[in-house]
Amino acid sequence: MEQTAFSNIRDLAQVPVEPDNHAIRRYMSMCFHCGNCKWTCLDQAGVLDRYSYEDTGNKAICIYCGQCAVECPGFAMSEREDYQSVINAIHDEDKIVIASTSPSVRASISQAFGRGAEFAQGKLVALLKRLGFDYVLDTNFGADLTIMEEATELVDRIKNGGVLPQFTSCCPSWVRFAEIFYPELLPNISTAKSPIGMQGAVIKTWFAKRRGIDPAKIVNVAVAPCTSKKYEIKKEDYNAAGRYLGTCDMRDMDISITTRELAQWAKEAGVDFDTLEEAEFDSLAGTGAGAIFGSTGGVMEAALRTAYYLINGKNPPEEFLNLTPVRGLSSVREATVDLGAAKVNVAVIHGTKNAGKFIDTMKDGLDRYQFIEVMTCPGGCSGGGGQPKGYVIPGLTPPKKRIELLYERDSKMERRLSHENPEIISLYDEFLSAPCGELSHRLLHTSYKDRSGLLKGVEN
Repeated sequence: MEQTAFSNIRDLAQVPVEPDNHAIRRYMSMCFHCGNCKWTCLDQAGVLDRYSYEDTGNKAICIYCGQCAVECPGFAMSEREDYQSVINAIHDEDKIVIASTSPSVRASISQAFGRGAEFAQGKLVALLKRLGFDYVLDTNFGADLTIMEEATELVDRIKNGGVLPQFTSCCPSWVRFAEIFYPELLPNISTAKSPIGMQGAVIKTWFAKRRGIDPAKIVNVAVAPCTSKKYEIKKEDYNAAGRYLGTCDMRDMDISITTRELAQWAKEAGVDFDTLEEAEFDSLAGTGAGAIFGSTGGVMEAALRTAYYLINGKNPPEEFLNLTPVRGLSSVREATVDLGAAKVNVAVIHGTKNAGKFIDTMKDGLDRYQFIEVMTCPGGCSGGGGQPKGYVIPGLTPPKKRIELLYERDSKMERRLSHENPEIISLYDEFLSAPCGELSHRLLHTSYKDRSGLLKGVEN
Protein backbone atom coordinates (compact mmCIF):
# COMPACT_ATOMS: atom_id res chain seq x y z
CA MET A 1 0.00 0.00 0.00
CA GLU A 2 2.83 2.40 -0.88
CA GLN A 3 1.95 6.05 -1.39
CA THR A 4 3.45 7.75 -4.43
CA ALA A 5 5.06 11.07 -3.55
CA PHE A 6 3.77 14.27 -5.15
CA SER A 7 5.08 17.78 -4.56
CA ASN A 8 1.97 19.61 -5.76
CA ILE A 9 -1.69 18.90 -5.03
CA ARG A 10 -2.54 19.34 -8.71
CA ASP A 11 -0.74 16.03 -9.31
CA LEU A 12 -2.95 14.19 -6.86
CA ALA A 13 -5.93 12.05 -7.79
CA GLN A 14 -6.57 11.27 -4.12
CA VAL A 15 -5.52 12.49 -0.70
CA PRO A 16 -2.24 10.90 0.44
CA VAL A 17 -2.42 8.53 3.42
CA GLU A 18 0.58 7.07 5.21
CA PRO A 19 0.51 3.31 5.93
CA ASP A 20 0.88 3.94 9.67
CA ASN A 21 -1.96 6.50 9.85
CA HIS A 22 -3.64 6.17 13.26
CA ALA A 23 -7.19 6.51 11.95
CA ILE A 24 -7.50 6.06 8.18
CA ARG A 25 -6.44 3.47 5.63
CA ARG A 26 -6.70 3.26 1.86
CA TYR A 27 -7.25 0.17 -0.29
CA MET A 28 -5.73 1.29 -3.59
CA SER A 29 -7.20 -1.66 -5.51
CA MET A 30 -10.69 -0.34 -4.73
CA CYS A 31 -10.01 3.29 -5.68
CA PHE A 32 -11.42 4.56 -8.98
CA HIS A 33 -9.86 8.03 -8.67
CA CYS A 34 -13.07 10.04 -8.26
CA GLY A 35 -11.21 12.74 -6.31
CA ASN A 36 -13.78 13.02 -3.50
CA CYS A 37 -11.17 12.44 -0.80
CA LYS A 38 -8.88 15.08 -2.28
CA TRP A 39 -11.53 17.77 -2.48
CA THR A 40 -12.83 16.93 0.98
CA CYS A 41 -9.36 17.43 2.45
CA LEU A 42 -9.14 20.73 0.59
CA ASP A 43 -12.63 22.11 1.18
CA GLN A 44 -13.53 20.75 4.64
CA ALA A 45 -10.30 20.01 6.50
CA GLY A 46 -8.22 22.64 4.72
CA VAL A 47 -5.06 20.55 5.08
CA LEU A 48 -3.93 19.35 1.66
CA ASP A 49 -3.17 22.80 0.26
CA ARG A 50 -1.15 23.88 3.31
CA TYR A 51 1.99 21.82 2.67
CA SER A 52 4.08 20.23 -0.06
CA TYR A 53 5.75 16.83 -0.17
CA GLU A 54 9.03 18.51 -1.06
CA ASP A 55 9.03 20.27 2.32
CA THR A 56 7.76 17.36 4.41
CA GLY A 57 10.19 14.82 3.03
CA ASN A 58 7.43 12.94 1.18
CA LYS A 59 5.33 12.57 4.32
CA ALA A 60 1.57 13.15 4.27
CA ILE A 61 0.08 15.52 6.84
CA CYS A 62 -3.19 14.30 8.34
CA ILE A 63 -5.46 15.54 11.14
CA TYR A 64 -7.32 12.18 11.24
CA CYS A 65 -10.81 13.67 10.78
CA GLY A 66 -11.89 10.88 8.42
CA GLN A 67 -13.95 13.10 6.15
CA CYS A 68 -12.10 11.53 3.22
CA ALA A 69 -13.47 8.14 4.28
CA VAL A 70 -17.07 9.23 4.84
CA GLU A 71 -17.11 11.01 1.46
CA CYS A 72 -15.57 8.06 -0.41
CA PRO A 73 -18.41 6.56 -2.47
CA GLY A 74 -16.98 3.07 -2.15
CA PHE A 75 -14.66 1.35 0.29
CA ALA A 76 -11.29 2.55 -0.91
CA MET A 77 -11.04 4.91 2.07
CA SER A 78 -11.94 3.52 5.49
CA GLU A 79 -11.31 3.95 9.16
CA ARG A 80 -8.65 1.70 10.65
CA GLU A 81 -10.91 -1.00 12.05
CA ASP A 82 -10.48 -1.96 15.70
CA TYR A 83 -13.69 -3.80 16.54
CA GLN A 84 -12.01 -7.22 16.36
CA SER A 85 -9.88 -6.15 19.34
CA VAL A 86 -13.11 -5.43 21.23
CA ILE A 87 -14.47 -8.86 20.32
CA ASN A 88 -11.26 -10.46 21.58
CA ALA A 89 -11.56 -8.59 24.88
CA ILE A 90 -15.19 -9.67 25.30
CA HIS A 91 -14.15 -13.28 24.81
CA ASP A 92 -11.49 -12.93 27.51
CA GLU A 93 -13.20 -13.98 30.73
CA ASP A 94 -10.69 -12.03 32.79
CA LYS A 95 -11.70 -8.69 31.22
CA ILE A 96 -14.50 -6.29 32.11
CA VAL A 97 -15.43 -4.60 28.85
CA ILE A 98 -17.16 -1.23 29.12
CA ALA A 99 -18.71 0.75 26.28
CA SER A 100 -19.16 4.51 26.46
CA THR A 101 -21.26 5.85 23.62
CA SER A 102 -21.35 9.39 22.27
CA PRO A 103 -24.57 11.35 21.64
CA SER A 104 -24.14 11.54 17.86
CA VAL A 105 -24.02 7.75 17.55
CA ARG A 106 -27.54 7.37 18.92
CA ALA A 107 -28.77 9.88 16.31
CA SER A 108 -27.17 8.01 13.40
CA ILE A 109 -26.90 4.28 14.19
CA SER A 110 -30.36 3.59 12.72
CA GLN A 111 -29.16 4.87 9.34
CA ALA A 112 -26.46 2.21 9.27
CA PHE A 113 -29.29 -0.36 9.29
CA GLY A 114 -31.23 1.24 6.45
CA ARG A 115 -33.63 3.22 8.60
CA GLY A 116 -34.13 6.97 8.63
CA ALA A 117 -32.41 9.18 11.18
CA GLU A 118 -33.97 8.66 14.61
CA PHE A 119 -32.95 9.00 18.23
CA ALA A 120 -32.27 5.32 18.92
CA GLN A 121 -30.66 5.45 22.36
CA GLY A 122 -32.55 2.46 23.79
CA LYS A 123 -31.82 0.26 20.79
CA LEU A 124 -28.18 1.34 20.76
CA VAL A 125 -27.76 0.32 24.40
CA ALA A 126 -29.54 -2.97 23.71
CA LEU A 127 -27.26 -3.62 20.73
CA LEU A 128 -24.13 -3.09 22.80
CA LYS A 129 -25.42 -5.39 25.53
CA ARG A 130 -26.33 -8.03 22.95
CA LEU A 131 -22.78 -7.89 21.57
CA GLY A 132 -21.42 -8.73 25.02
CA PHE A 133 -20.37 -5.54 26.83
CA ASP A 134 -20.42 -5.86 30.61
CA TYR A 135 -21.42 -2.22 31.11
CA VAL A 136 -22.85 0.36 28.74
CA LEU A 137 -22.33 3.96 29.85
CA ASP A 138 -23.35 7.37 28.55
CA THR A 139 -20.55 9.61 27.26
CA ASN A 140 -22.93 12.54 27.92
CA PHE A 141 -21.65 12.14 31.49
CA GLY A 142 -18.15 12.85 30.18
CA ALA A 143 -19.56 15.81 28.25
CA ASP A 144 -21.07 17.22 31.43
CA LEU A 145 -17.73 16.73 33.17
CA THR A 146 -15.92 18.51 30.34
CA ILE A 147 -18.33 21.42 30.74
CA MET A 148 -17.65 21.64 34.46
CA GLU A 149 -13.92 21.88 33.82
CA GLU A 150 -14.03 24.00 30.66
CA ALA A 151 -16.60 26.50 31.95
CA THR A 152 -14.67 26.89 35.22
CA GLU A 153 -11.49 27.49 33.22
CA LEU A 154 -13.26 30.08 31.03
CA VAL A 155 -14.65 32.01 34.01
CA ASP A 156 -11.23 31.96 35.66
CA ARG A 157 -9.57 33.33 32.51
CA ILE A 158 -12.16 36.09 32.25
CA LYS A 159 -11.98 37.09 35.92
CA ASN A 160 -8.23 36.78 36.41
CA GLY A 161 -6.78 38.02 33.15
CA GLY A 162 -5.99 34.65 31.59
CA VAL A 163 -5.22 34.04 27.93
CA LEU A 164 -8.26 34.86 25.79
CA PRO A 165 -10.06 33.92 23.67
CA GLN A 166 -10.40 30.40 25.03
CA PHE A 167 -10.82 27.84 22.26
CA THR A 168 -12.68 24.58 22.83
CA SER A 169 -10.65 21.37 23.05
CA CYS A 170 -13.20 18.58 22.44
CA CYS A 171 -12.29 17.96 18.78
CA PRO A 172 -8.90 16.21 18.49
CA SER A 173 -8.66 16.98 14.77
CA TRP A 174 -9.07 20.71 15.46
CA VAL A 175 -6.43 20.51 18.19
CA ARG A 176 -4.00 18.72 15.85
CA PHE A 177 -4.77 21.29 13.12
CA ALA A 178 -3.80 24.05 15.56
CA GLU A 179 -0.69 22.19 16.75
CA ILE A 180 0.57 21.93 13.16
CA PHE A 181 -0.61 25.17 11.52
CA TYR A 182 -1.26 27.61 14.40
CA PRO A 183 1.01 26.61 17.32
CA GLU A 184 0.96 30.21 18.56
CA LEU A 185 -2.68 29.59 19.59
CA LEU A 186 -1.96 26.59 21.84
CA PRO A 187 -2.07 28.70 25.05
CA ASN A 188 -5.60 29.71 24.03
CA ILE A 189 -6.94 26.16 23.81
CA SER A 190 -8.73 24.89 26.90
CA THR A 191 -6.68 22.27 28.71
CA ALA A 192 -9.83 20.26 29.46
CA LYS A 193 -9.78 16.83 27.84
CA SER A 194 -12.61 15.75 25.58
CA PRO A 195 -15.56 13.81 27.07
CA ILE A 196 -14.05 10.50 26.00
CA GLY A 197 -10.71 11.40 27.58
CA MET A 198 -12.33 12.33 30.87
CA GLN A 199 -14.73 9.38 30.87
CA GLY A 200 -11.93 6.86 30.52
CA ALA A 201 -10.00 8.23 33.48
CA VAL A 202 -13.09 8.41 35.70
CA ILE A 203 -14.17 4.85 34.85
CA LYS A 204 -10.81 3.39 35.88
CA THR A 205 -10.71 5.35 39.15
CA TRP A 206 -13.96 6.53 40.74
CA PHE A 207 -16.36 4.22 38.88
CA ALA A 208 -14.16 1.15 39.37
CA LYS A 209 -13.85 1.80 43.10
CA ARG A 210 -17.60 2.33 43.43
CA ARG A 211 -18.34 -0.96 41.63
CA GLY A 212 -15.55 -2.95 43.25
CA ILE A 213 -13.84 -3.62 39.91
CA ASP A 214 -10.10 -4.12 39.47
CA PRO A 215 -9.12 -1.26 37.07
CA ALA A 216 -6.48 -3.48 35.49
CA LYS A 217 -9.25 -5.75 34.20
CA ILE A 218 -11.23 -2.95 32.55
CA VAL A 219 -11.16 -2.53 28.79
CA ASN A 220 -12.67 0.86 28.01
CA VAL A 221 -14.24 1.16 24.57
CA ALA A 222 -15.38 4.47 23.08
CA VAL A 223 -18.18 4.18 20.54
CA ALA A 224 -17.81 7.43 18.64
CA PRO A 225 -18.85 9.20 15.43
CA CYS A 226 -15.21 10.15 15.03
CA THR A 227 -12.14 8.53 13.48
CA SER A 228 -9.80 10.98 15.21
CA LYS A 229 -10.56 9.48 18.61
CA LYS A 230 -8.41 6.52 17.52
CA TYR A 231 -5.50 8.96 17.52
CA GLU A 232 -6.55 10.93 20.58
CA ILE A 233 -6.75 7.98 22.98
CA LYS A 234 -3.12 7.17 22.18
CA LYS A 235 -1.87 10.56 23.35
CA GLU A 236 1.03 10.31 25.77
CA ASP A 237 -0.84 11.73 28.78
CA TYR A 238 -4.05 9.76 28.26
CA ASN A 239 -2.88 7.34 30.93
CA ALA A 240 -3.91 9.60 33.82
CA ALA A 241 -5.73 6.87 35.72
CA GLY A 242 -2.69 4.61 35.47
CA ARG A 243 -0.39 7.34 36.78
CA TYR A 244 -2.82 8.04 39.62
CA LEU A 245 -3.00 4.33 40.51
CA GLY A 246 0.72 3.75 40.00
CA THR A 247 0.40 1.60 36.85
CA CYS A 248 1.48 3.98 34.10
CA ASP A 249 1.10 1.47 31.27
CA MET A 250 -2.68 1.44 31.67
CA ARG A 251 -4.53 3.58 29.12
CA ASP A 252 -7.58 5.63 30.13
CA MET A 253 -9.54 4.64 27.01
CA ASP A 254 -8.27 1.45 25.40
CA ILE A 255 -10.10 1.19 22.06
CA SER A 256 -12.21 3.53 19.96
CA ILE A 257 -14.60 2.24 17.30
CA THR A 258 -16.80 4.22 14.94
CA THR A 259 -20.54 4.05 14.27
CA ARG A 260 -19.78 2.24 11.01
CA GLU A 261 -17.60 -0.33 12.78
CA LEU A 262 -20.31 -1.03 15.32
CA ALA A 263 -22.90 -1.57 12.58
CA GLN A 264 -20.55 -3.83 10.62
CA TRP A 265 -19.84 -5.89 13.73
CA ALA A 266 -23.55 -6.21 14.50
CA LYS A 267 -24.34 -7.37 10.97
CA GLU A 268 -21.54 -9.94 11.07
CA ALA A 269 -22.92 -11.17 14.41
CA GLY A 270 -26.39 -11.53 12.90
CA VAL A 271 -28.09 -9.02 15.20
CA ASP A 272 -31.46 -7.75 13.94
CA PHE A 273 -31.50 -4.09 14.92
CA ASP A 274 -35.21 -3.69 14.20
CA THR A 275 -36.27 -6.31 16.74
CA LEU A 276 -34.04 -5.17 19.62
CA GLU A 277 -35.97 -4.21 22.74
CA GLU A 278 -34.83 -0.92 24.21
CA ALA A 279 -32.47 -0.98 27.20
CA GLU A 280 -31.11 1.56 29.68
CA PHE A 281 -27.59 2.75 30.43
CA ASP A 282 -26.02 1.07 33.46
CA SER A 283 -24.72 4.29 35.01
CA LEU A 284 -23.00 7.62 34.37
CA ALA A 285 -26.01 9.37 32.85
CA GLY A 286 -25.79 12.77 31.18
CA THR A 287 -27.92 15.89 30.87
CA GLY A 288 -29.36 17.72 27.89
CA ALA A 289 -26.23 19.88 27.89
CA GLY A 290 -24.21 16.74 27.18
CA ALA A 291 -26.59 15.65 24.43
CA ILE A 292 -26.05 18.74 22.28
CA PHE A 293 -22.28 18.19 22.18
CA GLY A 294 -22.90 16.37 18.90
CA SER A 295 -23.94 19.55 17.13
CA THR A 296 -21.83 22.48 16.00
CA GLY A 297 -22.37 25.13 18.67
CA GLY A 298 -23.43 22.56 21.25
CA VAL A 299 -20.26 22.68 23.33
CA MET A 300 -20.43 26.47 23.33
CA GLU A 301 -24.06 26.53 24.43
CA ALA A 302 -23.61 23.90 27.13
CA ALA A 303 -20.55 25.68 28.53
CA LEU A 304 -22.28 29.06 28.60
CA ARG A 305 -25.18 27.59 30.58
CA THR A 306 -22.80 26.56 33.35
CA ALA A 307 -20.62 29.67 32.99
CA TYR A 308 -23.74 31.75 33.68
CA TYR A 309 -24.27 29.79 36.89
CA LEU A 310 -20.64 30.13 37.96
CA ILE A 311 -20.63 33.89 37.37
CA ASN A 312 -24.01 34.72 38.89
CA GLY A 313 -24.52 31.99 41.49
CA LYS A 314 -27.87 31.06 39.96
CA ASN A 315 -29.14 29.18 36.96
CA PRO A 316 -29.74 30.99 33.67
CA PRO A 317 -33.29 31.98 32.74
CA GLU A 318 -35.37 29.56 30.68
CA GLU A 319 -34.84 31.46 27.42
CA PHE A 320 -31.07 31.02 27.85
CA LEU A 321 -31.56 27.27 27.28
CA ASN A 322 -32.40 27.94 23.65
CA LEU A 323 -29.37 29.98 22.69
CA THR A 324 -30.27 30.51 19.04
CA PRO A 325 -27.37 32.89 18.18
CA VAL A 326 -24.87 30.01 18.44
CA ARG A 327 -27.12 27.48 16.72
CA GLY A 328 -27.46 26.93 12.99
CA LEU A 329 -25.30 25.66 10.17
CA SER A 330 -23.51 28.76 8.91
CA SER A 331 -19.80 28.05 8.71
CA VAL A 332 -19.09 30.85 11.21
CA ARG A 333 -21.56 32.27 13.74
CA GLU A 334 -20.75 35.18 16.02
CA ALA A 335 -22.69 36.61 18.95
CA THR A 336 -22.45 38.67 22.10
CA VAL A 337 -23.95 36.68 24.96
CA ASP A 338 -25.17 38.33 28.15
CA LEU A 339 -24.05 36.25 31.12
CA GLY A 340 -25.65 38.60 33.63
CA ALA A 341 -22.60 39.93 35.43
CA ALA A 342 -20.55 39.77 32.23
CA LYS A 343 -20.94 39.87 28.48
CA VAL A 344 -18.85 37.64 26.24
CA ASN A 345 -18.17 37.75 22.52
CA VAL A 346 -18.24 34.26 21.07
CA ALA A 347 -17.73 32.55 17.73
CA VAL A 348 -18.73 29.07 16.54
CA ILE A 349 -16.98 27.48 13.55
CA HIS A 350 -17.31 24.10 11.87
CA GLY A 351 -14.78 22.96 9.31
CA THR A 352 -11.07 23.50 9.96
CA LYS A 353 -10.84 25.09 6.50
CA ASN A 354 -13.28 27.72 7.81
CA ALA A 355 -11.36 27.96 11.09
CA GLY A 356 -8.15 28.70 9.22
CA LYS A 357 -9.80 31.44 7.19
CA PHE A 358 -11.33 32.92 10.36
CA ILE A 359 -8.03 32.91 12.25
CA ASP A 360 -6.12 34.40 9.32
CA THR A 361 -8.72 37.13 8.84
CA MET A 362 -8.97 37.92 12.55
CA LYS A 363 -5.26 37.54 13.30
CA ASP A 364 -5.04 40.97 14.90
CA GLY A 365 -8.59 40.97 16.23
CA LEU A 366 -8.96 37.69 18.08
CA ASP A 367 -8.77 39.51 21.40
CA ARG A 368 -12.28 40.87 20.85
CA TYR A 369 -13.57 37.34 21.59
CA GLN A 370 -13.66 35.50 24.88
CA PHE A 371 -14.76 32.04 23.71
CA ILE A 372 -14.50 30.24 20.35
CA GLU A 373 -15.73 26.76 19.46
CA VAL A 374 -14.17 24.86 16.57
CA MET A 375 -15.31 21.50 15.22
CA THR A 376 -13.63 19.90 12.21
CA CYS A 377 -16.53 17.97 10.70
CA PRO A 378 -19.59 19.43 8.91
CA GLY A 379 -22.28 20.07 11.51
CA GLY A 380 -19.92 18.98 14.30
CA CYS A 381 -19.68 15.40 15.56
CA SER A 382 -23.00 14.50 13.92
CA GLY A 383 -21.16 14.68 10.60
CA GLY A 384 -18.13 12.83 11.94
CA GLY A 385 -15.77 10.79 9.78
CA GLY A 386 -16.96 7.52 11.34
CA GLN A 387 -20.65 8.04 10.69
CA PRO A 388 -22.75 6.00 8.23
CA LYS A 389 -21.91 6.73 4.61
CA GLY A 390 -24.41 8.08 2.14
CA TYR A 391 -26.03 10.59 4.49
CA VAL A 392 -23.55 13.42 4.26
CA ILE A 393 -24.73 14.95 0.98
CA PRO A 394 -21.98 15.64 -1.57
CA GLY A 395 -20.78 19.18 -1.09
CA LEU A 396 -20.16 18.64 2.63
CA THR A 397 -23.69 19.56 3.70
CA PRO A 398 -24.11 18.98 7.46
CA PRO A 399 -26.46 16.18 8.58
CA LYS A 400 -29.30 18.47 9.66
CA LYS A 401 -31.72 15.76 10.87
CA ARG A 402 -29.20 14.24 13.30
CA ILE A 403 -28.56 17.68 14.76
CA GLU A 404 -32.28 18.36 15.17
CA LEU A 405 -32.67 15.07 17.04
CA LEU A 406 -30.03 16.09 19.59
CA TYR A 407 -31.59 19.49 20.26
CA GLU A 408 -34.99 17.83 20.56
CA ARG A 409 -33.55 15.39 23.10
CA ASP A 410 -32.12 18.27 25.12
CA SER A 411 -35.44 20.12 25.15
CA LYS A 412 -37.25 17.11 26.59
CA MET A 413 -34.80 16.24 29.35
CA GLU A 414 -35.51 16.94 33.01
CA ARG A 415 -31.94 18.17 33.58
CA ARG A 416 -30.35 20.46 31.00
CA LEU A 417 -27.48 21.90 33.03
CA SER A 418 -24.22 20.01 33.52
CA HIS A 419 -23.73 21.29 37.06
CA GLU A 420 -27.08 19.73 38.07
CA ASN A 421 -26.13 16.20 37.02
CA PRO A 422 -26.37 14.27 40.34
CA GLU A 423 -23.59 11.85 39.39
CA ILE A 424 -21.31 14.75 38.50
CA ILE A 425 -22.06 16.29 41.90
CA SER A 426 -21.25 12.96 43.58
CA LEU A 427 -18.00 12.65 41.60
CA TYR A 428 -16.75 15.98 42.92
CA ASP A 429 -18.06 15.40 46.45
CA GLU A 430 -16.57 11.92 46.76
CA PHE A 431 -13.41 12.15 44.69
CA LEU A 432 -12.34 15.20 42.70
CA SER A 433 -13.24 17.90 45.25
CA ALA A 434 -13.61 20.78 42.78
CA PRO A 435 -13.48 21.64 39.07
CA CYS A 436 -9.96 22.64 37.98
CA GLY A 437 -8.62 21.50 41.33
CA GLU A 438 -5.40 19.58 41.85
CA LEU A 439 -6.84 16.10 41.23
CA SER A 440 -9.05 17.31 38.39
CA HIS A 441 -5.98 18.69 36.64
CA ARG A 442 -4.13 15.41 37.09
CA LEU A 443 -6.93 13.29 35.63
CA LEU A 444 -9.00 15.52 33.38
CA HIS A 445 -6.66 18.03 31.77
CA THR A 446 -4.02 17.76 29.07
CA SER A 447 -1.32 19.76 27.30
CA TYR A 448 -0.49 20.49 23.67
CA LYS A 449 2.60 20.37 21.51
CA ASP A 450 3.95 22.53 18.73
CA ARG A 451 3.95 20.13 15.76
CA SER A 452 4.72 22.69 13.05
CA GLY A 453 8.02 20.92 12.42
CA LEU A 454 6.05 18.26 10.54
CA LEU A 455 5.67 20.80 7.72
CA LYS A 456 9.46 20.61 7.29
CA GLY A 457 9.69 16.86 7.76
CA VAL A 458 10.74 17.08 11.41
CA GLU A 459 8.99 14.82 13.91
CA ASN A 460 7.98 16.84 16.98
